[in-house]
Amino acid sequence: MKKIKKKQFLLGFLIATFLLALVRLIFPGIATDHKSSAEITKPDKEAQNTSLSVSEVTSTSMSFRYDSCMSIPLPKGIEFFKHDGRPVKERIYSVPNFGNTFPDLNDVQLLAAQRWGVKPSDNTADMDKRKNRLVYVGSNPYFYVDRLRNSQPFLVPRASVLLQDIGRNFFDSLQHKGIPLHKVIVTSVMRSEYDMQKLRGHNSNASQNSCHRYGTTFDLCYNRYKTIEDPEGPNRRAVRNDTLKWVLAEVLDDLRQDNRCYIKYEVNQGCFHITVR
Repeated sequence: MKKIKKKQFLLGFLIATFLLALVRLIFPGIATDHKSSAEITKPDKEAQNTSLSVSEVTSTSMSFRYDSCMSIPLPKGIEFFKHDGRPVKERIYSVPNFGNTFPDLNDVQLLAAQRWGVKPSDNTADMDKRKNRLVYVGSNPYFYVDRLRNSQPFLVPRASVLLQDIGRNFFDSLQHKGIPLHKVIVTSVMRSEYDMQKLRGHNSNASQNSCHRYGTTFDLCYNRYKTIEDPEGPNRRAVRNDTLKWVLAEVLDDLRQDNRCYIKYEVNQGCFHITVR
């Protein structure tokens, strides 16, 4: 079969196009639609029925969705008061096990202390040189600092904020559970090397690489609390220390789960050993 060249193809295409244009020019009616005007304006019943059906289905489905949504009961909001006006009290859940919930050992806390803390001080005078990087925590409305024998009431700002958040969250939790307000008691804060030497003289459990040297760590006792009451008013209702310990454990667990701190439950010392993260 002979192959058609490009020039021959183009020439044939132009001739065919010219002939079609000439026919259209001589017989203009050949390109018009043969349907009558009545047929053109006549509505298509099938299409009309189809359109109505779609409209009906759409209206029905919209009505169904609306009715369905209206019939679904909305979730009830949190109830703060009972029907008689008394406040609703939250239950105390605490934690399943203190040792398992707060297992962070010293080597874990030491890494965080070295990252966020200041350089360890040799003595109190040396610690004074670093007070531009420390915060005084000896007085605060949200917690009570016990009489400190082997530590100084200073923390790095990050740890100071954590301690205040613990005290404030403890207040909030007690209020929601209907328990009289108490302050947590801080028993140990920042220690110098001199403080560590004195402490090791009567406490064999005191670590040589203590996190307390960096100003990132503090201890909260769990068997004593400071009752908040009006000095001239009636005595507040007595609350068991175990109850307050359960509530404090809830607060600490929440902050630990939020990666705010490391916590070790100290059995012998009767405290939560806490280092900021």
